[in-house]
Amino acid sequence: MCGRSEREPNGGGGLRAFVVVLPSGARYWTVLDEELQVVGVADAFLRHVRFGRGRAESTTRSYAMSIALFLRWCARGGRSWIAGIEQLALFMVWLQYAGPGVSGPGAGTGGAVVLAGPGTAPVRGPGRVNNVLTAVREMVVHAVANGAAPGSLLPVLFEVADDRELPAAARGDQARMGWRMRARHRLAEPDRAKGRASDEQIAALVSGCLSARDRLIVVLLARAGLRRGEACGLRRSDCHLLVDSAALGCAVKRAHLHVVRRDNGNGAWAKSPHERVVPLDHVSVAAFDAYEFERMAVPAAAASDFVLVNLRRGRIGGPMRPDAVNEVLAAASGRAGLDEAVVPHSLRHAFGSSLADAEVGMDVIQDLMGHRSITSTRVYVHPDEARLRAAVELVASPREQFGMDR
Repeated sequence: MCGRSEREPNGGGGLRAFVVVLPSGARYWTVLDEELQVVGVADAFLRHVRFGRGRAESTTRSYAMSIALFLRWCARGGRSWIAGIEQLALFMVWLQYAGPGVSGPGAGTGGAVVLAGPGTAPVRGPGRVNNVLTAVREMVVHAVANGAAPGSLLPVLFEVADDRELPAAARGDQARMGWRMRARHRLAEPDRAKGRASDEQIAALVSGCLSARDRLIVVLLARAGLRRGEACGLRRSDCHLLVDSAALGCAVKRAHLHVVRRDNGNGAWAKSPHERVVPLDHVSVAAFDAYEFERMAVPAAAASDFVLVNLRRGRIGGPMRPDAVNEVLAAASGRAGLDEAVVPHSLRHAFGSSLADAEVGMDVIQDLMGHRSITSTRVYVHPDEARLRAAVELVASPREQFGMDR
C-alpha cells in the first residue's frame, strides 16, 4: 500500500487521484502529490468514506478527483489548502472557466493562465462545480472533526439557516422552529427533468441487441429499475423465479430478485446498504429463461455465480463490468438507428416514470427504486406533457361552473 505523508502538497502539477488496493483486495481512491506521496488530509477522509461510511469505490474515485482539483488550484496559487478554503469563491470561478489544459494534473505550475472568464462559455456546468464543492466541504468537515483543521473553517463554508422553507415532512412534528447548516458556496442549477427513455426507444434498443444477455440487461434496467451496478452485481442466488421460493429459504412469493450490497471484484456496487426485493413480471422471467439457454452454451460461465457474465470477449465467464453496460447500450442504440445512445439511468428513470403514470403511490415507487429519501423519488418521477394537459382539462370552465349557456 502507498506510504502516507501529513505535509502540505508541494508543486501542484502532479497532484492526482490514484487507486489503492489493500491486501484484502478492497479498493479505494486517494490523492497523491508530485512525489507520489499520499496527501494525508485527503487520504484520511477518503478512507473514511470507503470504509467508515461503507460507500462505493466509485464514490471515492469521484471525491478524489474533485479534491485533487482543489489541491492543484491551491498549490499552483501558492496557498495552503486551509487558505484555499478561505478563498473558495475564487476556486468556484476557476472551476467554471479553467479547462483541462489549465486544471489537469499535467498542466504547468507557473505559466498556465486562465484566459477566459465570466462572460464566456464555462467549461464546467453548475452540477459539476457543485459536486466538486461538496467533496471539498465534506473533507474539511472530516478534518475539523478529527482535529486536523481549525473549527473556524466551518463558518466559512456554512451558514446557519432556519427550516421554514423546508417541506412539512422534512421539518418533523415539533412545533418549534429548527435550524440547519446551509452551504455558502453553491451555483444555481437549472431544474430540469431527468431524461426518460421512451417506450419506442426501449423497443428499438431491444431489437438492436445481438444476444439474450444484452436483452436481459435492457429488461433489468427498464422493467425492474435496477442501477447498472446493481445489475452487474446480481448473483444467481439472488434471482428467485419460481412461484414459491420457500425451498430456497425465501418467504417472498412469485418471481422476484434481491438487490444486495457486496464487495464485487468487477466494481459492481449496490448504492443502498439495505437489501430490497424487486418483483419481476412475465417479460423479465422470459428474458432470464432465454439468457439461461445462451449462457449454458458457454462452459466457462458455469462456475460463476454472477448473473451477467462475459460471453464473447474479455475474460469469458467472468462478471461484466458496470462500464460494459454503457458499451452494450451504445452499440445497440447505434444498430437500432437511434439519434443518441440510450444510457443506463434513462432506462431506470423510464421504470420510475411508468410507475408514476400508472398512479402508483410514491412510497411504493420509493421502495422499488431503492431510494433512501422520498426527495430522490420526486426528482425522478415527474408528470409528462400529456398528464399535465389532462389535469388542466379536468378543471371546469366558468360556463360549466355557473351553469351559463354557451
